[in-house]
Amino acid sequence: MKALISNDDGVTASGILAAKKAVEDLCDTYIVAPETQQSGIGHALTLYEPLRLNKHILRDGSIGYGISGTPTDAVTIGLFELLDEKPDIMISGINTGFNLGQAELTTSGTLGAAIEVASFGIPSIAISQEVARDDIKFENGEVEIDFDFAGKMLKKLTKIVLKKGLPEGIDLLNVNIPANPVNEEFEVVKLGKRMYTPVIDKRLDPRGKPYYWINGDLYEGDGPGSDSYELRKEHKTTVTPLKIDLTKNMDSLKGWFE
Repeated sequence: MKALISNDDGVTASGILAAKKAVEDLCDTYIVAPETQQSGIGHALTLYEPLRLNKHILRDGSIGYGISGTPTDAVTIGLFELLDEKPDIMISGINTGFNLGQAELTTSGTLGAAIEVASFGIPSIAISQEVARDDIKFENGEVEIDFDFAGKMLKKLTKIVLKKGLPEGIDLLNVNIPANPVNEEFEVVKLGKRMYTPVIDKRLDPRGKPYYWINGDLYEGDGPGSDSYELRKEHKTTVTPLKIDLTKNMDSLKGWFE
């Protein structure tokens, strides 16, 4: 069994080592990830500049590969250059900070990597952990987070996927681990609407010209049964089954053009 492991926090991030540690006795692990922090880059692919591949000796003494590009670049190089055969599973994470809601599907680099690999028929898991401090979400390298519980849940889920595959019609799983879990169960949930409501911070540079920071406030409009509510309010580990095909109700267009 082989597992391709990637992320959007960078090849030296603490979470990616935690993912490797969680599953390394279940399968051979191969780490290929962005060289640096790539949060929010989504499913982007680098097409206008060359990519560099660098070998790293990680903190546990194992080898990982850093790509001078996006998470999608990393898994593409992993699948079509580094690995000699298709892996049995792909894990993206463990991400620092949760990935919740419909809007996050196209902005999260963690999900971008998982979606890319899942598009080739490889069972994929995107896994993220809630953190209490916003200042560590975008750090490169080691962060002071206890990933032990997330690792335990990832191992449990990986065992099931390796044994059974994903259910019919499901391409990948989006998993979110609470900072203060109430139990060791998985709560199957739907996607909420979004993770943040955008807030634009407008400032002036020393010459009086405006510039902008995109920030956000946590979205509070999701109720019970959604990933946001069950993770943030009920402190449950959430699993959302996802399908890449976004086609919806083609019959609704019949007669619509007339």
